Amino acid sequence: MSTMEFTGKVWMFGDNISTDLIQPADVTWGHVRGPERLKYCMRANRPGWAEQVSQGDIVVAGKNFGCGSSRPAARMLRDLGITCVVAESVSRLFLRNSVNIGFPALICPGITGLVEEGDQLYVNVDTGEVRNLRTGGSLTAEGFPEGSPPYEILRAGGLQPLLRKMLEEQGIKPPPERQFPADTRPTPVPQNF
Repeated sequence: MSTMEFTGKVWMFGDNISTDLIQPADVTWGHVRGPERLKYCMRANRPGWAEQVSQGDIVVAGKNFGCGSSRPAARMLRDLGITCVVAESVSRLFLRNSVNIGFPALICPGITGLVEEGDQLYVNVDTGEVRNLRTGGSLTAEGFPEGSPPYEILRAGGLQPLLRKMLEEQGIKPPPERQFPADTRPTPVPQNF
């Protein structure tokens, strides 16, 4: 199985799941740091959900998934163990942020009618095939055409790994990767900002 194919348990969410719901503001700019922050994912609309997620699970959602701010909500889902998002539609900003970290977010009209929570879903990012392993029903998501920039970025595992690879292919030694301790983040924005 290539790295662009996934099989996992489905978690269902509705329409307009914003980045505020995925990654709450008080977690983004507040006192919660490091891996502890992951347990707050989706807290506002589904308290305790993050503690039930297993590595390899898949989020299925309705329309406009990831709307709202540019905060790194896709990274929070990925760090929690979610392998991909399949939604009726996805905010373009969320989609770009997802691709840049190597986290697939697929647009698949009809997906909320194809699966129920707890189903096992097969997703092939290369072909766009999305198949419910319980019912056998399938759909085709909007794919990322082979050779397109989003496809190449996803294949490389994100924009930074792709750029590093491109530099190395040109014989240029890339700068060392910046490593941040798990609890290091930018300075919080003041409350009255």
